[in-house]
Order: sequence, then C-alpha cells, then structure tokens
Amino acid sequence: MKGPETISEQGQQTAYNKRIHYAWIILALAFLTLLTIQGIRLSFGAFIEPWESFFQSNRGLISMVGMVSYIIFGISQPVVGRIIDHVGPRTIFVGSVIFVGTAMFMTAFAHHPWQLFLLYGIIASIGFGGASQVAGTVVISNWFQKKRGLALGILSAGTAAGQLLIVPSTLNFISWTTWQTTVLSYGLFLMLIFLPLLVFFIKNRPAEMDLQPYGYTVKRPAKTVQMPIRATGTFVFLKVLKKKEFWFLMLPFFVCGVTTSGLIDTHLIPFSKHHGVSNAVISWTIGLLAAFNFAGTITSGYFSDKWDCRKMLGFLYGIRGMTLVLLLIIGGFSDLAVFFHHNPAMLMFFGISFGIVDFSTVAPTIKLATEYFKTYSIGLVVGGLFLSHQIGAALGSYLPGMLYDMMGNYQQSIIYAIIILVAAAVMSFLLPNPENS
Repeated sequence: MKGPETISEQGQQTAYNKRIHYAWIILALAFLTLLTIQGIRLSFGAFIEPWESFFQSNRGLISMVGMVSYIIFGISQPVVGRIIDHVGPRTIFVGSVIFVGTAMFMTAFAHHPWQLFLLYGIIASIGFGGASQVAGTVVISNWFQKKRGLALGILSAGTAAGQLLIVPSTLNFISWTTWQTTVLSYGLFLMLIFLPLLVFFIKNRPAEMDLQPYGYTVKRPAKTVQMPIRATGTFVFLKVLKKKEFWFLMLPFFVCGVTTSGLIDTHLIPFSKHHGVSNAVISWTIGLLAAFNFAGTITSGYFSDKWDCRKMLGFLYGIRGMTLVLLLIIGGFSDLAVFFHHNPAMLMFFGISFGIVDFSTVAPTIKLATEYFKTYSIGLVVGGLFLSHQIGAALGSYLPGMLYDMMGNYQQSIIYAIIILVAAAVMSFLLPNPENS
C-alpha cells in the first residue's frame, strides 16, 4: 500500500507534467541558435563564386578561407567545452551571436582578401564554434534526463534546418541583390533581433528557475541528474586520448567532417554550377537535401535511444559513401554529364539520398560519447570530437578547391571521400559495447 507521501509526490509529478516543461523552450532556443548561426556558416558555398569575382581570386584561395574557418571552428570546440564548465552555455551562445553578427556586418565593407580571412575566417568562425553542438549538448544534458537522445537529434536538426532555410535563401538573395547586402542583412538580424531573444530567455540549468530536468523522478538519486564529474586540466584530455573508444569515435567523425561540411556543404553549389545547373535547380537540391537532413537527423536521434548506436554509425557512413557514388557518376563521365544537364532530377535525387545520412551521425556519436566517458566533462570530450570533425571539414573544404584548380573537376575529391567513408564504417562497427566500458 502506498503511503501519503508517495501519493503526494505522484500527484505533484502528474500536475507538473501537464505543463510544458521549460526544457522544451530551452531546446527550441538552442535549435534556433544552431539554425541561424550554422545556417549562415553552411552558406559559405554560395559566396565562393561572388568572392572569386569580387576579390579577383581563384577557387583555391577562397577555399582556403573556408579551411581557416573550419580550423578556427575546430580549435574552438574543446576550448568552448572547457569554458562552458565555468560560465555556462548561455554566455557562450550570447557571445557567439555577437561575434558572428559583428563579423557579418563588417564583411560587407571588405575590399581585400586578407579582410575576408580576418572577418569570416577568424572572427565569425569563433562565433560559429561557440554556437555549435558542443554548447548545445551541454545545455541539453542539463535540462533533459529522459528523451535525451531525441533532444540531441532535434538539436542537430537545427543545423539541418539552417541548411534548409538559410542556404537556398542566401543563394537567391545574392542573385537578387549583392553578396554585400546579404551579409549586412545577416549582421543586422543577429544583433538587433536574435541577440535580445537569447539574452532574455535562455537559462543554463533548471535550478535557475527552481525546476528539475525533464523526466526527473524522485526515486533516482539527485547526483544522476548533475553534469558528469568535472575532470579538469590537460592531463584529463591525455587520458581520453589513451582510450580506444575515443579514437574509434573521433576518426570516423573526422571523416564525417571531410565529407559533409567540407566537400558537400562547401562545394556542391560550385560543383553544380560547373555542370551548368541553374540557381533554381540548385536551390531545390539544397532545399531537398536539408529537408531530408532535418528528418533524418531527428529520426536518428529517436532511434539512438533504442538501437545499437555502433551499428547505426556503421550503416550511416556506408550509405553515405554509396550516395557519393551517384555524385561521382554525375560529375566524372562525359556521356553521363550530358544526360545530367538535361535531367536536373538526378542532382535532386542525390540531394534527397545524401540528406538522409548527412547530419544523422551526430546524435549516435554524441550518445556513445556520453556513455563511454561518464566521468569526464561532456564539454571537453564532445569538444575534442568536434575538433576532429572541423579539422576534417577544413581539409574537405580546401583540398577539393585546390584539386579543382589543378584538374578542372571534382572527380578525385569524390573518390577519396568514398574510400575514407568505407573506412569510417568499418571502424564504427568495431567500437566496443558501451555497457562494458
């Protein structure tokens, strides 16, 4: 027979569940932050040709701006992870919006390539690194005890939503106006509209509002809803580097960066224009890629709570490699290239197939990281993973541009991407069971 205290607790929990938990508001704000900031970052490909023309440069140099951006982004990830442990994700999000907004505004007045490297490659990229999955993972871990995998999937889908909404809009906005007007508009929007939204509504932890995390139950010890033990210092990360689990997560995530943010997000637009595709078809392709990316990311987050994340990653990397074979056929053989020119649906089909497996690797990767490294700072470990991802993105952004200047096409870049994706799939299948870690 249940005592009056238990009945009271259950009644309070039932009444509590009837309200919308503020954790979902936090998730919405984090989602919108990634949508806006990462959407702007993913629009880099739309600026490649306008910047080549305006700065009288070649694709290799402009791709180097992207490489610098990804390197700064990557370096910032473990740094952000460490800082978050002290100041919280709210400060990181707010500061990041200020960095990106200021840099976008000032980029509109750039007249020399070095200014582009400074404003976009460094200043904006610090903001890109702050308003990323690292800070988002920490704030989701603070606010969600249950449905954390789903929340991480929705959070990752924020970047996909930015790809869906902002990248095609950027491409069209540039064609309708100028690239200067586009970046100026982004800067003003971030500083005047989006920044106040974060300042007033985002919170670091439920305790700041006298709340418990979503899914909190009184039967579970309070310590299980706190952040993992905050191991600090360089020696802690050295311990992480000694673990097989970290390397077998990090190297495939490095490949993820090479093949998504690096190759496709940066070069799909110029690749398509190289084959004479219209802006309308490119916009549709990016939109379809992003829409299916959005759905695939949320679905991946949902199933990461139910399926073996190791097998999920193996299949996702393998399927991604298969989709790039289609792109290789489209761009690598002259007879099929003619067919491609008259059948833009082929490019859109690639957008759909690649979109399904684009960001869907993030949620199972982060879920495994939180299970393998329970006694380490989430920010530190996830930051290290995203550092590898962004280094991969930097190489994946620069090397195709350099090879394009040398060879006049993207065929070699697609071939090496397929090969390393196969290797990433194999490594994912070889990950140890987290229950034994």
